[in-house]
Amino acid sequence: MNDKKVELLSPAGNLEKMKLAINYGADAVYAGVSHFSLRIRAGKEFTFETFKEGIDYAHARGKKVYATINGFPFNSQIDLLKKHIENMAALKPDGFIVAAPGVVKLCREIAPDIDIHLSTQANVLNYLDAQVFWDLGVKRIVVAREISLKDVQQIKKHLPEMEIEIFVHGSMCFAYSGRCLISAVQSGRVPNRGSCANDCRFDYTLYAESENQNTLFRLEEDPGVGTYIFNSKDMNLASHIQEILDSGAVDSLKIEGRTKSPYYAAVTANAYREAIDDYYAGTFDADKYQRELHTTKNRGFTDAYLVHRPFDKLDSQNHKYAIEKGSYEVTGLITEDEMHYRCKYKVYPNVDIEIFPPRDSNIVEVDNEIGKIFKNEDGIYFVNFKKILTETGKEMESVHSGNVNKMQLPGILPYLTMLRTENTEI
Repeated sequence: MNDKKVELLSPAGNLEKMKLAINYGADAVYAGVSHFSLRIRAGKEFTFETFKEGIDYAHARGKKVYATINGFPFNSQIDLLKKHIENMAALKPDGFIVAAPGVVKLCREIAPDIDIHLSTQANVLNYLDAQVFWDLGVKRIVVAREISLKDVQQIKKHLPEMEIEIFVHGSMCFAYSGRCLISAVQSGRVPNRGSCANDCRFDYTLYAESENQNTLFRLEEDPGVGTYIFNSKDMNLASHIQEILDSGAVDSLKIEGRTKSPYYAAVTANAYREAIDDYYAGTFDADKYQRELHTTKNRGFTDAYLVHRPFDKLDSQNHKYAIEKGSYEVTGLITEDEMHYRCKYKVYPNVDIEIFPPRDSNIVEVDNEIGKIFKNEDGIYFVNFKKILTETGKEMESVHSGNVNKMQLPGILPYLTMLRTENTEI
């Protein structure tokens, strides 16, 4: 059995989301710089300077940062890759996430003091493959999403010193471990080089063609079947955290989603932090975590492959829609001075808006001419604005997301606190 407390690893698509994940409960975050990361869009959100700022921010709070260098380079890119590894190593991250064996070897040569974590793109499903990468110097393996918990236990049994990381939440690919070419064929964007266009999320009309008869038929679909034929539901294993941790085989729980919203980064970190802490405290309550996770946008949820074999599950695809609004909308984000917020949706006076703060925050109740901050009978804090005032004191009837002005709070709220309201449009 593994007695070390499991790590919670969150995505960090940019510096703000990195700070959010850390403040809402993550033990570590992962992010990348440049096209050598398998999320090009997220990689462009960081410069070497802001990535270093993020690493320093995390380290000052006792958290870790893992740098993604999990692209698959062409021969023409190897010299650039060597320089990139040198530049990333100089920032002192806590580990490199790498997919290709050659890049593993290169990282060991250039930055021998930095731990190597093997990306899920390497598709490790068994202890034989795990042993090969262990022999190459890999400290941790992010196993394939298609693996079962029993197989994870077998890897840990054969390689007890190797750390094992599993995905517990986020987007799923309809193809096996992301081995998809639809985006490359239709959009010229190659999924396994970091630029997937998510063509699997589109709706499709199906046809059957007979070349012998020179005929083309449009296939009629049964209601609710086939329109989003490639669209996978999102993974959600929050209800199975107790089972996963009881196995003693898992060292890190990973959340997918570097390109998802700041709200997603905060909610997922908070929910899984609670699930982990409650597990160790003996107070695990799956319904509590699911209520929070369902406030985020999603494609419907599935528990995927870890605890069920694929042919035992018939709910892994969503044929009705590509994305669904969560049950809450973020209306505001508290600024660094803790006296103002920036509107992210819409705010009206005399409406109770829920306060969703970072973990271990201290909220002080107030009641003044601007508004009030109060706690309801369930112990949840709210803010109600009597006036909508800009930073300069201009009063407005309401404020909407297009307004970039800082708006006054009636009292102090912690930096990165979110204001949220129930979504009445779903």
